[in-house]
Amino acid sequence: MAKVGVFFGTDTGNTRRIAKDITTALGSIAAKPVNVRNATVDDLLAYDTLILGVPTYGEGQLPGLSTGNATTSWEEFLPTLAGQDFSGKKVAIYGLGNQKSYPTEFVDAMFYLHEQFEQCGATLIGSWATDGYNFKASKAVIDDRFVGLALDQENQKDLTPARLEAWLAMLAPAWG
Repeated sequence: MAKVGVFFGTDTGNTRRIAKDITTALGSIAAKPVNVRNATVDDLLAYDTLILGVPTYGEGQLPGLSTGNATTSWEEFLPTLAGQDFSGKKVAIYGLGNQKSYPTEFVDAMFYLHEQFEQCGATLIGSWATDGYNFKASKAVIDDRFVGLALDQENQKDLTPARLEAWLAMLAPAWG
């Protein structure tokens, strides 16, 4: 079995494309990426290391039915984690946002995943520097760092490959 589970929530496909890029870069140690609308809590618990992807919708929202998604997503999945034990699991998060259109909510959705998995006892890994971004505020910034890899496919798409490569190299000790 693969060592790293890759799960994402999206309705438009950008977050899915990044998940596919991650699994391609990791090769055989990563499982095929799964949209959370097709996942269960047990699916996530099957892995010791998780990489989770989430876009931020509108004014800092998780993707889901209330944001106009055609299907369920993180908004509906996160409540199913309440009371689950992710102790001993390592969780890395990447998030997509738009610094120009939503400069005061940039990648906020990463915070909600971080908060939920922290409450479930997971070890959160993969925080990322805020250098090189131009935003005003983000719930996903704790101690002057993003809680995961922040990506802006609308305004900084050309920076994504290098950021992703550096982030995955930083995470490599998690799957040994």
